[in-house]
Amino acid sequence: MKRNIIAKLTVALTISAALTGCFSSRSFSSAGRGGEVVGVSGRGFAEPTPYGMVRVGRGFLHMGLQKEDSLWGKKLPKKDISVDGFWMDETEVTNSEYKQFIKWVTDSILRTRLADPTYAGDETYIITEDKNGDPVTPHINWKKPLPRKPNEDEQRAFESLYETNPVTGEKLIDYRQLNYKYEIYDYTAAALRRNRMNPDERNFNTDIAVDHNEVVMISKDTAYIDDEGNIVRQTINRPLSGPWDFLNTYIVNVYPDTTCWVNDFKNSDNETYLRTYFSNPAYNDYPVVGVTWEQANAFCAWRTSYLLKGLGKEAQYIQRYRLPTEAEWEFAARGKEGNEFPWNNKDVKNGQGCYYANFKPDRGDYTEDGNLITSKVGIYGSNSNGLYDMAGNVAEWTSTIYTESGVDAMNDLNPQLSYNAAQEDPYRLKKKSVRGGSWKDPESYIRSAWRTWEYQNQPRSYIGFRCVRSLASTSSGKQKAGKKK
Repeated sequence: MKRNIIAKLTVALTISAALTGCFSSRSFSSAGRGGEVVGVSGRGFAEPTPYGMVRVGRGFLHMGLQKEDSLWGKKLPKKDISVDGFWMDETEVTNSEYKQFIKWVTDSILRTRLADPTYAGDETYIITEDKNGDPVTPHINWKKPLPRKPNEDEQRAFESLYETNPVTGEKLIDYRQLNYKYEIYDYTAAALRRNRMNPDERNFNTDIAVDHNEVVMISKDTAYIDDEGNIVRQTINRPLSGPWDFLNTYIVNVYPDTTCWVNDFKNSDNETYLRTYFSNPAYNDYPVVGVTWEQANAFCAWRTSYLLKGLGKEAQYIQRYRLPTEAEWEFAARGKEGNEFPWNNKDVKNGQGCYYANFKPDRGDYTEDGNLITSKVGIYGSNSNGLYDMAGNVAEWTSTIYTESGVDAMNDLNPQLSYNAAQEDPYRLKKKSVRGGSWKDPESYIRSAWRTWEYQNQPRSYIGFRCVRSLASTSSGKQKAGKKK
């Protein structure tokens, strides 16, 4: 009997040890006597799962192709890296989602013009005072609806956003006016010791004499619209003067380049896509294309602003939407098993002969996988991270600058190579890494480790993007929010 009790106790202890894993099961208590250090109590922030995103847990990756590429016969850089967890869009950003951005920009311009004395002069479209009557930075009053039956002056504000083709008579929105202005504070640059305002804090080595006359130069991006309506971008180099030096301003024309369908393919009749792919609701659930790296970043900034306006005090913990780093993208694409493709084997078809992704399986036969160009997002199976279309459909922008050295030049912890190219920089410095391959690419190009690039201002009919967000907390929570429809 005693042996049975001991045996049962041993099993219980073994199970308990297995459940606790590699970490201590110690619980921390705030109870203590007076005068003892017990720590500061507070309620933790449980980050809600962002709609349409999945959580990719922190982990380790053999980044890059692990063997010599048989197609080109060249060795590509590889490195063992570790990344922290993040939220990632389960699908590529769709036409419908990007249209919401376009509509917001359009409506903001309309409200600004309705408040302009040149048009309707209705000052209630702009808020200049808070509820106590104190002046605030003028901003749009989104609570005031646009007029359903505009009068003559209001109608002129609406019509000012459109232009008429003198040949065909078509009335189309003037895409050149759809500019989005946003600001990004560079916390990393502001945190560098070399950028401290107090020279005594720039170097901890007491053997080095402090030069209080040292001039620290900073680089700051800014932009404005000139008298002719053109966007002027500038990168200013000037002596460090204060925290405002790390606030960068960007103005981006955000309308996608629908002409990419004819500019990308010579001697090809793609006029139908030019006229319908972005405008026709039939393509709402297809990935947006013709969007540059700069426009994708503008979308991320708008999405962040749009989210934060609906939050209260918890907004301080929420991380901003951004493009994934090249390392994050590959880590997420490979799935929990670190596969060569997002799926679990090296074939591109399952046992029923169905393709795992939308790509070009054969020379000239774009339709063998069931699609001619792009496909609706999410119609192929997800990888083990719950992410769709991480191979094929459209290739995707990352935030990482493209270099031949690739991961060799990166850190092995949250690796990233970033460079905000100035307008006057050589064009070769404006290459950004693109991952995943597209509907027009062969099998070799849709592998998770395959690297390619495009210039940051170049729109393509086969490049889209998805957003990520760094985790605000370490709590696990549910893996998915409501699935996109």
